[in-house]
Amino acid sequence: MVITRHDEARAVLADPRYVPPPVRQDAPPYTLGWLRARVSRFSSGETHAERRRALEERLAELDPAALRRSAREATLERGGDWTGVPTQVLAAALGVAVPVSLVEAAATGYLSGEETPEADAAVAGLTALVGDGPPAVTDLTLLLQAHAATEALITNALTHDDRAGVEGLLRETLRHDPPLRASRRVEQATGEEVVIDLVAANRDPAVFADPERFDPARGETPHLTFGHGVRPCPASAHALALAAGVLDGLRAAPGRSASLPEEEL
Repeated sequence: MVITRHDEARAVLADPRYVPPPVRQDAPPYTLGWLRARVSRFSSGETHAERRRALEERLAELDPAALRRSAREATLERGGDWTGVPTQVLAAALGVAVPVSLVEAAATGYLSGEETPEADAAVAGLTALVGDGPPAVTDLTLLLQAHAATEALITNALTHDDRAGVEGLLRETLRHDPPLRASRRVEQATGEEVVIDLVAANRDPAVFADPERFDPARGETPHLTFGHGVRPCPASAHALALAAGVLDGLRAAPGRSASLPEEEL
């Protein structure tokens, strides 16, 4: 079943009976499947609660304002070449030294679950560098999600030729062009899978005026890109800070624009 209405999507996201689809538990050690079976995003029940607490405690050690400043500085230092900056900045803040290329390779199938030899090799390389215990897995979780989602958010924001403030541009991008276009849930009792179409829900005319128009001046909106209810994204402030820092740097970089036509990306 595909859900496109905002109110129905909110109801599913707020209902604890609906959980992420189960992931395989028999993947070989140090592969992408092994990692996905050990993170909060793809778990449920008390296991999810425990892993989420660890994630929130780790995030509490990171200052979003400092992440934004660092992302701006890194973007400027690289002359506006921002690819990999969110991962680089977050890794430094976490105190882990990992090549961005390994994070990128592992992140390709992290959200979708597509397991490839390249992703498996990258996870093996990352665990060799940072370890394989729960604290290390927490750090890897943050890095992979920062790469997969935050870079997509920045890319989507840059397709809009708009001179609005950075915060408004990102808010409206989250609503209009979310980096993750759908979210899946399974009803535990029946096994029925539900696909939440985030693009459609975020453009529901029953909730948003003129929903197809990209308008950074809308202000705060009840978009569902960061989730809702029992499993909201715990790192939303950090993701926004990293994205905002990159856009700050692009706006300050000589000869660069923080809003580029798609053909220039």
